[in-house]
Amino acid sequence: MGIEGCICPLDLETGGSMRCFVTGASGFVGANIVRELILQGHRVTALVRANSDLRGLDGLDCEFVRGDLTSPQSYRKPLRGCDWCFHVAASYHLWLPDYAPMYAANVEGTRCVLQSAIDAGCERIVYTSTVGCIGLPVAINGDYTPTDESAEVVEGQLSNHYKRSKWEAEKVALAFAEAGHPLVVVNPSTPIGAYDVKPTPTGKVIVDVLNREMPGFVETGLNWVHVRDVARGHILAAEKGRVGERYILGHLEGNLTMQEALKLLAEVTGLAAPRLKVPYAVAWLAALCDEGLSKITGKAPKAPLAGVKMAKYHMWFDPSKAVNELGMPQTPIRAAFEEAVEWFKGNGYVRRGSSRRR
Repeated sequence: MGIEGCICPLDLETGGSMRCFVTGASGFVGANIVRELILQGHRVTALVRANSDLRGLDGLDCEFVRGDLTSPQSYRKPLRGCDWCFHVAASYHLWLPDYAPMYAANVEGTRCVLQSAIDAGCERIVYTSTVGCIGLPVAINGDYTPTDESAEVVEGQLSNHYKRSKWEAEKVALAFAEAGHPLVVVNPSTPIGAYDVKPTPTGKVIVDVLNREMPGFVETGLNWVHVRDVARGHILAAEKGRVGERYILGHLEGNLTMQEALKLLAEVTGLAAPRLKVPYAVAWLAALCDEGLSKITGKAPKAPLAGVKMAKYHMWFDPSKAVNELGMPQTPIRAAFEEAVEWFKGNGYVRRGSSRRR
């Protein structure tokens, strides 16, 4: 199904129930999208891997399809008749002994899913990219101005294989849009909240603070946002997004340094915030040694060098476009931290007694 030359929004706000296909449904963002879709009365078919942890989808009334991104035959049939396709799935690793499978999943898997959605006649396709594909702010006299969707990535900012694979995948998605297909790209920033089963690296920061296992930190800057707002942003992109456009799904007041975020987390939990600010050079050297050991043992490093390299930048973004054009909600960041803390506490991630207030 094509829309030749269309760069305007489709009128999809019908108020009716849509049949939705969601890849990566068992992941943090994916599970929250499925929950929001069902809450809004839509029907969901969830694509998950054979070994996926489905705890984030417990109790939900949706159809499950077991499949692999690079094997379209596993999901072509379930895609038929779907109105919307949300391609959320991605391989996210900051260290692997072999990165070829990650490129296969993120780049070729994206090509397979999007082509299958087009062949199935989906009215709208939403591709989940990352703010890692947006150009980062540069400090001017020590101040950082958050960037928007117009900021182009420079080569040095693609500092790890995950970012590069997602950048290549986004180019694939945008090429489909340029060819006239009804596709919108969303770029989530740093979501936090409930159903972070794995947990994500930022979720682990919260868990480590609750378990008092985070003595120090490397200073950086992130744009924090409630995962529920990100989920709703995906649905709004399906309803209102302009074909071929990118939308940063973040928070207007979510640009915080790590020290500021940890201070807010301390206020929410009543626990002392980590005070030791680890110099970048020290963290870089420790990560380099850790990865050297991983090459011998084959076990993932506790502190991947890619993560340290990302911390060198202030990843601050301006989501005004999504807020103004889509009406993306802006739940206070404090509430996002509070809900994340309560979910981790209530689901066995915190050792007994470790999170008691001092």
